[in-house]
Amino acid sequence: MEQLLGFELEYADKLDSKYDAVVIVGEKSTADLYPAFSYSLVNTVKEAAKIDKSLNSDVSSYCLSEQPITFLVNSPTGPLNRDYDDVRRFEEAAKKGIQKVLKSGKRAPLLLVQDSANLPNKRYSETLLVTLMGALEALYVPIEVREDVPAKKSKIDRLGFSSVEIKSKEKGEQFTKATKGIEIGRIIARDIGGSDPERMAPLKVAKYVSDLFENSNIKVKISDDRNEFVTDYPLFAAVDRCSMERHAGRIIYLEYTGENVNTTYMLVGKGVTYDTGGADIKAGGVMAGMHRDKCGAATIAGIFGTLSYLQPKGVKVVGRLAMVRNSVGSDAYVADEIITSAAGCRVRVGNTDAEGRMAMTDCLYHSKQQALNEVNPHLMTIATLTGHAIIAVGEAYTIMLDNGPAREIKFADSVQALGENLANPIEISTLRREDYNMVAGRNEYEDVIQCNNAASSRTPRGHQFPAAFMVRASGMDGHGIDSEKPLKYTHVDIAGSSGPYPGIPTAAPLVALVKLMKAF
Repeated sequence: MEQLLGFELEYADKLDSKYDAVVIVGEKSTADLYPAFSYSLVNTVKEAAKIDKSLNSDVSSYCLSEQPITFLVNSPTGPLNRDYDDVRRFEEAAKKGIQKVLKSGKRAPLLLVQDSANLPNKRYSETLLVTLMGALEALYVPIEVREDVPAKKSKIDRLGFSSVEIKSKEKGEQFTKATKGIEIGRIIARDIGGSDPERMAPLKVAKYVSDLFENSNIKVKISDDRNEFVTDYPLFAAVDRCSMERHAGRIIYLEYTGENVNTTYMLVGKGVTYDTGGADIKAGGVMAGMHRDKCGAATIAGIFGTLSYLQPKGVKVVGRLAMVRNSVGSDAYVADEIITSAAGCRVRVGNTDAEGRMAMTDCLYHSKQQALNEVNPHLMTIATLTGHAIIAVGEAYTIMLDNGPAREIKFADSVQALGENLANPIEISTLRREDYNMVAGRNEYEDVIQCNNAASSRTPRGHQFPAAFMVRASGMDGHGIDSEKPLKYTHVDIAGSSGPYPGIPTAAPLVALVKLMKAF
């Protein structure tokens, strides 16, 4: 899978002519905060800033003489000690610095990152990794470009990095491997999540994943039988039934098992390859960008890429990707239909544009059934589920909601703490009785109602009640804190954090989740 990266990533302990540019990322131009071999470069910036104070806040570049590398870029983070500053300033500075290098035509930058030891607090404990993640994001090339224009398959030939935090070449190699593993996962997530609805139609996602993990430590199973869907995944089948054959749905099962398993994560991803809204069709120009509605499933596929490469011990991870297109036509499912879920719950459809919860719920049921026989299981749904998530917390933020058993161990709080250090910021919401009341059946015809007929962004608690629906319709409500067999469950809404359109998907919160799984 290393070929996905497209260039050499390496730790550097000296200036070397194989690099053609240096990028300095940090708050201050103080020589002892950077590797000793770079003191003269850092002092160049420090002296220039005495004349032009803007160099402390703006990206700047310098042509040098009498140096192995003659092109220098300084990309400052700005202040780091205020209440609202966080490690994303390093991510953003690295991205800007690399973008400057790319505009210059250089193809082998060396990244120098400020030591985090003297930074204000623990929020900066992963500064070096976050800085590299920012640089690597700027270097991603979409799969369509890599396939269609081979000459543009990589923006650079090599990327070196150095920091005084790395004390030895051995540590540098270990850090390089961890970074590669994380970035391989993010590339997979971006490839699937960002690609157009034809390049990553369900069957093509299935082929991409199958090819990727062939002869690897990841078990892959593809379900493509529409008759089987009607029986085993009836809510998913309803969304799928209108699509033409080239868009026909797939359930993709993935499994990683490390040594000495003590925790099992059961992940379900929303993989809506295109969301027209179905019979409740999206109107007013809001359909564009709906190929991104598969970023939940894409993130899970990326997680398996990282797991495959880094092979962490102590965890088993199971993924179910619900890959489906929400098409519109004469066979489309419609509001008012009553469909019995795999868990035996009678669901009345309220809005066909609420297809994501339909696609995932039966997968959640099957994950729940499997979890009953796994070691210390924790179930998660990951989805670009609601516009309300963006209205509630803004872009760039993931929302997490725990059920009762997960709240008892403060699961969302622990992942939030990880994400804070890794530039994957997370906000925590709470499932309340109002959310369960919202999805309760209105009469004796149905057990639950899938949605109201208003946009989630205009509905109070619009990102919370869909989780309550999935809990009820999957039978997870039989495994709460009041049950004999409680199961931990967390819903993750990434509608805001998955990335801008137009733009490149972020793969959030992949880095926080693979950290949770002790992949690095």
